[in-house]
Amino acid sequence: MVRILGLSAYYHDSAAALVVDGVAAAAAQEERFSRKKHDSRFPQHAVRYCLESQGLTLPDLDAVIYYEKPLLTFERLLETYLGAAPRGGRSFVAAMQVWLKEKLFLKTELKKQLKAVAESMGSEAELPELLFSEHHLSHAGAAFYPSPFESAAVLCMDGVGEWATTSAWLGDGSSLKPLWEINFPHSLGLLYSAFTYYCGFKVNSGEYKLMGLAPYGEPKYVDQIKDHLIDIKPDGTYRLDLSFFKFHRGFRMTGRKFHKLFGRPPRKGETELTQFHMDLAASIQVVTEEIVVKLARSIQQETGARNLCLSGGVALNCVANGKLLREGIFDQVWIQPASGDAGSALGAALVAWHQHFDKPRQVQSGDGMKGTYLGPRFENAEICSYLEQIKAPFYALEDPQLFERLAELLDQGKVIGWFNGAMEFGPRSLGGRSIIGDPRNQQMQSVMNLKIKYRESFRPFAPSVLEEEVSNQFELTSKSPYMLLVAPVKETLCKPMTAEQEKLFGIDKLNIARSELPAITHVDYSARVQTVSPRTNPRYYNLIKSFQRRTGCPTVVNTSFNVRGEPIVCTPQDAYRCFMRTEMDVLVLENQLLLKEEQPVEERDERWMQEFELD
Repeated sequence: MVRILGLSAYYHDSAAALVVDGVAAAAAQEERFSRKKHDSRFPQHAVRYCLESQGLTLPDLDAVIYYEKPLLTFERLLETYLGAAPRGGRSFVAAMQVWLKEKLFLKTELKKQLKAVAESMGSEAELPELLFSEHHLSHAGAAFYPSPFESAAVLCMDGVGEWATTSAWLGDGSSLKPLWEINFPHSLGLLYSAFTYYCGFKVNSGEYKLMGLAPYGEPKYVDQIKDHLIDIKPDGTYRLDLSFFKFHRGFRMTGRKFHKLFGRPPRKGETELTQFHMDLAASIQVVTEEIVVKLARSIQQETGARNLCLSGGVALNCVANGKLLREGIFDQVWIQPASGDAGSALGAALVAWHQHFDKPRQVQSGDGMKGTYLGPRFENAEICSYLEQIKAPFYALEDPQLFERLAELLDQGKVIGWFNGAMEFGPRSLGGRSIIGDPRNQQMQSVMNLKIKYRESFRPFAPSVLEEEVSNQFELTSKSPYMLLVAPVKETLCKPMTAEQEKLFGIDKLNIARSELPAITHVDYSARVQTVSPRTNPRYYNLIKSFQRRTGCPTVVNTSFNVRGEPIVCTPQDAYRCFMRTEMDVLVLENQLLLKEEQPVEERDERWMQEFELD
């Protein structure tokens, strides 16, 4: 038995993943344990979870692998700053202080942190072999190795790794062959992040807000972007005009030339979003989709592959993914659900299994991600003990009775916190740590956004739909288990706009019901779809099935179980705290049902929101 621990840390979203004999056994992001969103510190809690979940200690491992090669990243930083000198001096000094403190001597730092984890678990034996992958190889491994394909083309797109920002690969069996790459500072991910920054959202976490804002706007600035900011070749490769940007030589993403091009300075966070920002969001979304489709078409022509795997932060752009699928360039497309750097911990571990240990690959039925349910789970006895300890009234119900009761509560317009089974690995809640509601309720979107999630009103919600019913609700014939595809709502469910409504712009469109499922239908009649299967999450499936039996609707609203600025909940304690701090009506902790009106009265103290960084 070969056990490999993969790590990603020190940049954006630290994580640990454990692979046992080539199969994902456990994986989690550090933020879920530390409660610090996008925690980039060494993932000590995630490492402990991965080991303890399998009854292991560090000396039981055959190898630990880090997801990139830090000296290559250091080389890129030095070359970039020297090339830009004397500009960027302050950011160079700041970056060097961090590197000289911990990153340049990362091997020593990792061993120190691993030893501390081992000692905390009562183990003092020699540490396992420490390996290093390359950033885009880790992305490619995360994309291809868990996929359901024996062979496939692989496309990785993100901000930047050591040097690569976009790379193409050919996967066959256990082999991953690099084809070509586009290198820093030319980056589709950083271009999208530049618009994220310019529109007033936080880089590395606000890109999905920009994507959600795009349907409110018109793509008026596409030509401006293509004429000035990026040169897109017919094959999808591209080059940026760096004179408009500062990400390669400073603390900010955009420069004065960029601001002059669009006629105003960057929006400050929490200030008003105007039609201008919506039009910019729509424009960069169109440009992104064009590049992704052209790159995919070029790779298909180059390799002849019929299957495509995607990873990297850009692969989380589910609107572009949906367009790519509809283009029909490949027979099948599979997207790594933890496509960001956190998922590269798993990718690196799989790279070690296949390339360092030279082990063959067994293609898993469906895929090798186990529905992404790779995080901690909690037993009913443990949950009951906690609830009794805090004197929280609850009802312990068996599954059939519980699901019927929840279907009734959903039908009444109640908002339910659903804590079920293992926690998801990656940025999406997929029925393990979810907040759910009735998609037919026209007020559900604003209620969830403003009273529960405490976030911007324009943000759309996603549907979870029974797998066998997806084509009856959406223009989608493929499965979408990881909520990574946007598809149009079925035309028979849509409600056409009146002539007066057609004249509305921007956020004024928000309160108009676009379909019989208004809570999950975006202003462009689309939805980010999750298909739910009884094979991967039977309890969530049975809950939705009960709702269908009661209402005829095979779909529920699904959003992540957290509030704005807070990581998704991990433990029953996290879930109860979130439940009590919001206007959620019902909490389900496995088989325990809690009603808000029966809970102990607590004084509302809004200061708790200051614990989390609003992003």
